[in-house]
Amino acid sequence: MPTTTPPVGTTPTTQPDQRPGGGCDAVGYGVGVGLHLSQIAEADELLTSDPLALLIGMVLDQQIPLERAFAAPHELTRRLGQPLDAEELAKYDPDALGAIFSQVPALHRFPGSMAKRVQAMCQLIVDTYDGDAARVWTTAADGKELLRRVAALPGFGQQKAKIFVALLGKQLGVTPPGWREASAPFGDEGTFRSIADITDVATRDQVREYKKAMKAAAKAQAG
Repeated sequence: MPTTTPPVGTTPTTQPDQRPGGGCDAVGYGVGVGLHLSQIAEADELLTSDPLALLIGMVLDQQIPLERAFAAPHELTRRLGQPLDAEELAKYDPDALGAIFSQVPALHRFPGSMAKRVQAMCQLIVDTYDGDAARVWTTAADGKELLRRVAALPGFGQQKAKIFVALLGKQLGVTPPGWREASAPFGDEGTFRSIADITDVATRDQVREYKKAMKAAAKAQAG
């Protein structure tokens, strides 16, 4: 079984990383700081405290409203009747997990395929990170390595990986050397391009307006 994982972005209570380059030692954030992606207090608390929940929400954040995607890990926990665990999910009966995702209301527009994707991600976390989802970022030496690791997870393309790295850096204190460059343009300061910039309802709406404008510009250029 994986060791107990500290809240996302916090420094583990175990001994510091002794690898060359120091990994992601300079992480952490103040009391009261947390994510606001689902706009549901309990679901957002889980995203902030549970690295696996955050990764699952990110996988599900496609073709459905972001609030629904990031509320899903909390609902999945309720349906499972236990905390999220990469090892448990990796070995879960695929048909049974698909049925859990498909219960009304379904956790995604495509619950079966997303259940398989989440299970594949959990298997990679077990195989590569000893079942500890936080190690995807807490043991990355720099931004390039962090981006490479995230992009290798099932359900993450290059753009989604950049957005996730930006989210870690902007909101959860995961700032290995070069993280802004690796996550560009989503790591840029003062922007409202992605979920990395959502801290409340107002910024969520700003991000949606930006995406709407980008789609309109792309459509006009294509026409």
